[in-house]
Amino acid sequence: MQKINPRIVFMGTPEFAVASLDALVLAGFNVVGVVTAPDKPAGRGMKLQESAVKKYAVEKGLHILQPEKLKNPLFIEELRALQADVQVVVAFRMLPEVVWNMPPLGTINLHGSLLPQYRGAAPINWAVINGENQTGVTTFKLQQAIDTGNILLQEKIGIGDDETAGELHDEMKNVGAQLLVKTITLLAEGTLKEMPQDEVAHQQQIILQHAPKIFTETCKIDWNNTAASIHNLIRGLSPYPAAFSYLDEKMIKIFRSKKEITPHSSKSGSMLTDSKTYLKFACADGYIHLLDIQLEGKKRMLIEDFLRGYR
Repeated sequence: MQKINPRIVFMGTPEFAVASLDALVLAGFNVVGVVTAPDKPAGRGMKLQESAVKKYAVEKGLHILQPEKLKNPLFIEELRALQADVQVVVAFRMLPEVVWNMPPLGTINLHGSLLPQYRGAAPINWAVINGENQTGVTTFKLQQAIDTGNILLQEKIGIGDDETAGELHDEMKNVGAQLLVKTITLLAEGTLKEMPQDEVAHQQQIILQHAPKIFTETCKIDWNNTAASIHNLIRGLSPYPAAFSYLDEKMIKIFRSKKEITPHSSKSGSMLTDSKTYLKFACADGYIHLLDIQLEGKKRMLIEDFLRGYR
């Protein structure tokens, strides 16, 4: 039998991680420390900005550590002094072995996919870009190779035809937070069974998709592709970093689109508009209607508002 209320050190930085930390606090778990990124200068005045996780931890009076380097002996000493039974990692950087191997119950990571599918930095984006109709969240034990540790629990999440990565992210952070609470509860009771990812991959007999970091070239639309693949790219990169093309030699970011599959003789990438209600680009098997856009140097707006002012 394990400790019923284990000592937890939480590691995370962005808004996505706050939902998980909040869920652990609300569930009454003993969060003895929070590790997050150092404050960074940002904005026009280059004022120091705190991470979303730090802001929450300050509000709740939690003990905060903000190491520049995770191998710093002073940080390792401080972390060890917290005597965590388990560490929880949500949207944080890669941990050295000396850190993830420290607690007796191990270090648990929350990942935004149904592992072993979509290992990597951008699982939410790539699931949408690839046109998946289902993804999920996974809790797993950290080990040496990234996103490869033994699976603990999983929860499936459906993806709508027009759902964006941003919308899926917001749903996933809440589903993931609850899965994490369940994981820690069962881990504390000693009733959790670990499943090696290789076994899962063998059982499912699937071709594994990967989720590498998104680069600028990933975001540029190729109008020679099909309407479905371009529509999926647009929603998979919305709202950030956003798929883009060019209009009158200015970059145009596209956040929402609608696909129209129809035979045509237009050249791929050519633009059609009635200057009032629609603006569409020709692609391999039809058109992509732009619904929500941002032209370089302008604010983000709906297509009707854009056309009202654009000549």
